[in-house]
Amino acid sequence: MNTTQHNTEQHLYRFIMENRDKVIFMRVRELSEATHVSPASIVRFTRKLGFDGFSEFKVQLKQEVKTSTRKKTADTVEVLEEFFERTLNRDYDQQLDAAVNMIHQASLVVFFGIGTSGILAEYGSRYFSNLKKRTFYIKDPFYPNPGEQFENAVMIILSVSGETDHVILQAQNMREYGSKIISITNTTKNTLSGLSDINIPYFVTPEMVDRTNITTQIPVLFLLESMAKRTYNREHA
Repeated sequence: MNTTQHNTEQHLYRFIMENRDKVIFMRVRELSEATHVSPASIVRFTRKLGFDGFSEFKVQLKQEVKTSTRKKTADTVEVLEEFFERTLNRDYDQQLDAAVNMIHQASLVVFFGIGTSGILAEYGSRYFSNLKKRTFYIKDPFYPNPGEQFENAVMIILSVSGETDHVILQAQNMREYGSKIISITNTTKNTLSGLSDINIPYFVTPEMVDRTNITTQIPVLFLLESMAKRTYNREHA
C-alpha cells in the first residue's frame, strides 16, 4: 500500500468513526462528497474490512451504533428506503433473472422456511401458484427427505441468518438428490448461501427484541413477488 492510499484510508476511517450516526444513513456517493474520497475507493476500503461492499458495511455499522445507544425499534420506512436504494445499485436484476431461468426450467418449485420464514414460504407458494406455477411449501423442519420425493425441482429457501441447523439439513438433502437451490438471506456470508446455486441477499439491519428476531421481512416479500411475476411473464410471453 502506498502512502497516499494509506492516508486516504486513515482519513476515511476517522470520518466514519466520528460521524457514525450520519454515515449509517448515507449513500456511497454522499460519503464520497463528504470525505472527497472516490466511491470506488470507499468500496475497496469496505472490502478490505471483510464486507461485500458499502451496503453490508453499513449494516454492521448500524448494529454497532444500535448497541451503543438506547434500545428502540428501527423506522420501517428508513429500512425500506435503504433496501430499495440497494436494489437499484446492486446486480439484483441479474440475480433475479438467473433465479427466474432456474424456476422456469423446473417442473416444481418447493418453498421452505421455519417460523416467520415458514409463513413467508407458504405465501410465496400461494403467490407463485396464483400465477400458474406448480408449487409446494414446507414449514415443518422435520419433513422427511424432500429431495428424494421431488423430481426436477428447485427449492426456494428463506432464512434470515442462513445458519439454522434444520434449514441447512434440508438444503443438503435437496442437493444430494440433484435439486437446485435458491436462497434468500439477509447476508451473503452464511452456510446456506454456500450450499445454494443462487443466493439473493437483502442486507437490512438485524433487529432483536430480547431474544426474538424482528428483522423486517418486507424485502423478502418484494423478492418473492418479483420472481413470481418475472416467471409468469417469461412463461406467458
